Amino acid sequence: MVLRQFTPARLRDLVEGAAAVAGQTDLQAILATTVEIAMDLTGAPHGALGVVGQHGSLVDFVHAGFDPETAESIGGPPQGRGVLGLISREGRTVRLDDISQHPDSVGMPQHHPAMGPFLGVPVRAGPSLFGNLYLTDKEGGFTEEDEALVEALAMIAGTAIRTVRLQRRLQSLAVAEDRERIARDLHDAIIQDLFAVGLSLQGQALKVVDPEIRRALEQDVESLDRTITSLRGFIFDLGAPAGDQRTLRSELRELVTRLAGPHDTEVQVTYTGTLDTLPGRVIEDATQLVRESLSNSLRHSEADRISIEIHGGDDRLALTISDNGIGFDPADVAWGLGLTNLRERATRAGGQISIDSEAETGTTIRASLPL
Repeated sequence: MVLRQFTPARLRDLVEGAAAVAGQTDLQAILATTVEIAMDLTGAPHGALGVVGQHGSLVDFVHAGFDPETAESIGGPPQGRGVLGLISREGRTVRLDDISQHPDSVGMPQHHPAMGPFLGVPVRAGPSLFGNLYLTDKEGGFTEEDEALVEALAMIAGTAIRTVRLQRRLQSLAVAEDRERIARDLHDAIIQDLFAVGLSLQGQALKVVDPEIRRALEQDVESLDRTITSLRGFIFDLGAPAGDQRTLRSELRELVTRLAGPHDTEVQVTYTGTLDTLPGRVIEDATQLVRESLSNSLRHSEADRISIEIHGGDDRLALTISDNGIGFDPADVAWGLGLTNLRERATRAGGQISIDSEAETGTTIRASLPL
């Protein structure tokens, strides 16, 4: 890439766009900003950035340019095959006048609009491939200069991603020990003392004959229970690395990448609804439910594809984890620690869970958590 091949105006646009990407301190914001800047630089009406797992399949997908109705009709992200998979497999830019004419053009969602001109560029975070930046449907097609501009932007985005990751690690190393110590002290000293007081009051209430006094003691116990619940939520948030704004997307992205890495199984994650303001306890419970479900499926189902769907509603978070594996008969199988953990965690969180499976048809786990 030679910078002098750009016109002064386009070089200025690249520098301004690079500053916008590099100025982001949140990983999700870097992805969204990179897509928007790439569309602005090239004039492409549609853009996306797919985060790639260890086996080349997409574990997260950020897109722009489609109206909400079209985006909803498309459904889940592409499967990371075909031309999109080609970029991951070969680690190089692909520029096409008409993607539909390419021999590897397969694997797009059923209701995805037809695409013509296509430009796909790998995004690297250090030496590793992080994802692929896609642009489509530019009128007149993408030029060699467009390709060079987007490659430069992808390089800057990769550097920004790597910087954010390094900052998180440094922040975690600097404060994790103190935060964990404080959280442990709060749990061991305050919560256990409050719990003991609550048990004592509960025992005394059983001995009291006067109904008004008994009711007052019962109300005190309920108040203590609410206080303990609030403190546990505070301790959970305190235990998270400082400076690290936890989101369900970021937690699941790292979880799926780590668990699916050793397996030749394609795992797709789809997000819908409102997910940006989830309480910390809900993020933790949802992550653990997905962890247990995904781990069971990867180890036992013999599936080649697992789907994770997350939907944030007004008052509940819905989770669906399904695979196309060998399945089992819930009435005949021994309920081991994994399935038991799923039900117990959902119950403790005040949620609901169902496990549907049949031999040779796969397994589907549905859970909902109150917000």
